[in-house]
Amino acid sequence: MKFTLNGVDADHTPRPGQCLRTLLRENAHFEVKKGCDAGDCGACSVLVDGHPVHSCIYPAYRAAGRRVVTVAGLGTPDDLHPVQRRFVDAGGFQCGFCTAGMVLTASTLDDDAIAELPQRLKGNLCRCTGYRSIDDAVHGVVNTEKPQGGPSCGRSLAAPAGTRIVTGTEPYTMDFAPPGLLHASVLGSPHPHARVVAIDTSAAEAIAGVRLVLTAADSPDRLFSTARHDQRNDDPDDTRVIDTMMRFKGQRVAVVVAETLAAAEAGCRALVVDYEILPAVFDTEAASAPGAPKIHGDKKHDARIADASRNLVAEVHGGTGDVEEAVAAADAVVTGRWRTGRIQHVHLETHGTIGWRGDDGRLNLRTSTQVPFLVRDEVCEIFGLDRDEVRVFTARVGGGFGGKQELLTEDIVALAVLRTGSPVQFEFTRRDEFTVSPCRHPFQVDVTAAASADGTLTALAIDVVTDAGAYGNHSPGVMFHGCGESIAVYRCANKRVDAKSVYTNNIPSGAFRGYGLGQVIFAVESALDDLARELDIDPFEFRRRNVVVPGDPLVAAHVEGDDLVYGSYGLDQCLDLAEQALRRGNGVEPPEGWKVGEGMAVAMIATIPPRGHHSEASVALQPDGRYEVRIGTAEFGNGTTTVHTQIAATALGTSPDRIVVRQSDTDATTYDTGAFGSAGTVVAGKALHAAATRMADHVVDIGASVSGCPRETCTLGPQGVQCGDRFVSLDDILAASGGTLVADGDSGGVPRSLAFNVHAFRVAVDEGTGTVRILQSVQSADAGTVMNPQQCRGQVEGGVAQGIGTAMYEEMKTDGAGTVVTDSIRSYHVPQFADIPRTEVYFADTYDTLGPFGAKSMSESPYNPVAPALANAIKDAVGSRLYELPLSSDRVWRSLGEMSTDD
Repeated sequence: MKFTLNGVDADHTPRPGQCLRTLLRENAHFEVKKGCDAGDCGACSVLVDGHPVHSCIYPAYRAAGRRVVTVAGLGTPDDLHPVQRRFVDAGGFQCGFCTAGMVLTASTLDDDAIAELPQRLKGNLCRCTGYRSIDDAVHGVVNTEKPQGGPSCGRSLAAPAGTRIVTGTEPYTMDFAPPGLLHASVLGSPHPHARVVAIDTSAAEAIAGVRLVLTAADSPDRLFSTARHDQRNDDPDDTRVIDTMMRFKGQRVAVVVAETLAAAEAGCRALVVDYEILPAVFDTEAASAPGAPKIHGDKKHDARIADASRNLVAEVHGGTGDVEEAVAAADAVVTGRWRTGRIQHVHLETHGTIGWRGDDGRLNLRTSTQVPFLVRDEVCEIFGLDRDEVRVFTARVGGGFGGKQELLTEDIVALAVLRTGSPVQFEFTRRDEFTVSPCRHPFQVDVTAAASADGTLTALAIDVVTDAGAYGNHSPGVMFHGCGESIAVYRCANKRVDAKSVYTNNIPSGAFRGYGLGQVIFAVESALDDLARELDIDPFEFRRRNVVVPGDPLVAAHVEGDDLVYGSYGLDQCLDLAEQALRRGNGVEPPEGWKVGEGMAVAMIATIPPRGHHSEASVALQPDGRYEVRIGTAEFGNGTTTVHTQIAATALGTSPDRIVVRQSDTDATTYDTGAFGSAGTVVAGKALHAAATRMADHVVDIGASVSGCPRETCTLGPQGVQCGDRFVSLDDILAASGGTLVADGDSGGVPRSLAFNVHAFRVAVDEGTGTVRILQSVQSADAGTVMNPQQCRGQVEGGVAQGIGTAMYEEMKTDGAGTVVTDSIRSYHVPQFADIPRTEVYFADTYDTLGPFGAKSMSESPYNPVAPALANAIKDAVGSRLYELPLSSDRVWRSLGEMSTDD
């Protein structure tokens, strides 16, 4: 089949039924991404005769005689197409995985089409940005600055990888195909609870191209958790690489490794499995009842499960004062039960790993993870390997949101490589992400809140039940964290926390942006809003009277330890900024006849996860006068590479283009806990700041020694050290140090500070249909020193967009018997361009005493107050309180009917 590809004649023969995406990628056009393989996300977009198409559903044979252009054919990093330049200048991306398709589609738009942008971009999804920066890019708005003299921190510098991202030349995990690559495919269990009695592998092994079939007999006899934390004992050891006991639909039964993916999938279909079907349980109440099926009844005490005989993963009980007495004496009391469902991360790059043996015999794993060091350590634990026998690294990671703080593909690849000696690839499909990959924990939250007539909060109690699903990965941490800052943000003499996490035969739950806080904050902020209404006190004022201020103890189930402190405090400013924005309005009018309401909510989060978060970094002076930074944290749209470049450049008195970052590679530095808990700036960045500061001191010391001048007369600049009237170049510095000059730094993640967010909405509600329209969206954030204003604004907007998705649209639905029925992007409503309003973002003016250059974290927290603020705005508009997410139009309409019936 002949066609032109990026202006060059091409001749390829597609397989029967092959789509254009796989044809292009098999011929090393890795700029064409795989996001869904269903025509839903647009990451695979290419131009065919000038028209954008989703190459994952475009039959390859139809390209015959046509002109096909990928994003790499539009321009190169050194010669960008005008639209590519606009995306760089606007900062129109975060993880960048969607950007190739977005740029291609945008390149076809004329002025008339741009006027219909929400419609024209409906086929291209972005999970990271919230679309504002993409809108800016299409319209030619410049949000970034060019590097100039002076400190880099505090400026909106463009991402170092920007030109590569917009041209499709920045590599992601699967953009690599070593010779002899084998493919793994997994047979999933059709039953939610069953024992594998026998597997006949003979038919699968007879299929041409099949090299290996792995079953539980090949699995190491080692229990572990897929969740990754600095302390591996934080999660229960309840998982095997391949088990004989199936605890949810889709769990691994066997793995087939073959020369092609098609052969591996055929091998899975040929397996004959004999199951003993067991009783299953799908809700937490039934799972907690006497006589319920014991999902992990075979586990011993050393598995760190609270009580396997009761399906209890973990529990916490505690508080202060006397809640019952305070409730009895209160002037106003609110009680209620709130529920949140399952949410999928929908990072556009699915989980995937490529593994191989290096020339030195070491196991190499190139993987899509937020935690390469923790993956390495657990792979060593599972397979009995020494750490120096395994290298784990990432390319750029296409989104995470907590979903890649797991070990989901690396163990299979490691086992297959160790058995075959050949390179092996295992990549999740989009359906796998919905049906196998852990999701956000469903929560049931009972709240009791009481106050005196003057608006003083006198009692606050929560009773929480979380559905862990079939495995306990992250469940203890999500439970504890969810019941922490959500309660501790309020000053109240009487508090009580009761919470438990329960096993069921549902899909496993895991880490998700906010790590439990969003679920509990939805309930608590809704209850407190109702309490303020009962007392006829403005919601902003009610919060001002009751939120903690510096000097107040931080109390939830217990008094927080000395490691959590007020490094700075901007919650008062955040309340003022959000309220002032609502009072100003934005000129957007509601449709005629619709009811209008306003709502707000508060969120607090520790800037670093508890129980250990460590990072080590180094800076080395290079012969060309640049500085090489080695740091372990991963870049997945969190912007750490840009901020780390700015930190190093500022500390070293140089320009950002003279900083080279080598990151997320266990061979690059000694250790980094990972990119989760918003730790990229305040832990890894702090370690880098220490290393860069030491390097600056070393360079100045050597300059003073070489020049013979007093140190206090020496100043470090981009090219060297000015010592009085004498200049000592960096070449001379390096020579004087013997040709090698390296400085190290580390951070242990303590003490931890606090960050704050306030969200506010003005909405319109159509009482006839339950439709909710956001008229104004505002978030104020206390991020300390804003290291990169454009980038930090984007993190807030992205968190808000994901929060709006959770609040209004997204819901993983099951059939009640363990099957996820929303198993595609098409059946699961990821917000499109048209769904997300522009959010006004305001930053408090604070300087944190603990973070590098006064910075705090600001990646997770913007998500947390969004859902309750929206629920409170709907309540203000129509008087109906919604207790379950999402706040979909049918639920709003139904609640209005129930309210009128009650009246």
